[in-house]
Amino acid sequence: MARNRPSAERDAALREIKRLGLNPERIPRHVAIVMDGNGRWAQARGLPRTEGHAAGESALFDTVEGALEIGLDCLTVFAFSTENWRRPASEVRYLMKFNESLLVRRRDELNERGVRMLFSGRRDWRVPKRLLRHMDESIELTKKNTRMDFVIAFNYGGRAEIVDAVRKIASDVADGATSPEKIDEKSIARHLYHPEVPEPDLVIRTSGEIRTSNFLLWEAAYAEYVFTPVLWPDFNREQLFAAIAEYQSRDRRFGGVEERK
Repeated sequence: MARNRPSAERDAALREIKRLGLNPERIPRHVAIVMDGNGRWAQARGLPRTEGHAAGESALFDTVEGALEIGLDCLTVFAFSTENWRRPASEVRYLMKFNESLLVRRRDELNERGVRMLFSGRRDWRVPKRLLRHMDESIELTKKNTRMDFVIAFNYGGRAEIVDAVRKIASDVADGATSPEKIDEKSIARHLYHPEVPEPDLVIRTSGEIRTSNFLLWEAAYAEYVFTPVLWPDFNREQLFAAIAEYQSRDRRFGGVEERK
């Protein structure tokens, strides 16, 4: 809980953290989630894959509520990847309309809860203009909120983000604003989509798949990963808290070794 929040918010979050048996000194600042398993959840019930995406909405907002309860600084969710365009056209169309509807229906609620909405990903020709407009409206509506950042990775790919950062740096070199000798990790990080957002401490992936899937490749270099078999529509705040408990059980050394006395 690194943010400078009102004392009432801090106290409420601390009470909830203690109730859950978590260590208040080791709450991650930033949790990122790969929301996987919607299609399999639906197929297991004899439903169209799109029904799994619809069911995932309640899981998402219960998780957001849990993140607010324990005072996370940032929650990032992987909503649509640069690779998801390869899915059946009918499913892609559904996801575009569903995400547009979700923004319109939920942004006022998020704004009232003090959440700042951000979007991470390419704003290219494939994303409908109406959806881009609703994204911009959500950003504008919530830009002064400070309780928690909620980042929606949409048309996002970790490799694409790094490519875009390199292009910006190459343009700076060409313009004479910098030189190749001055390019380092910090300068690359400054050119990522949201350099103001802290790097994730914990990445959760649902549905039992054990891979990164091109998500936050640069930012999650030293994140802890928790893989859960729970399909995304069955995920909730309790699953979030369980993942944080596992995160707290680990020894984060960032490549170093604690010297024994």
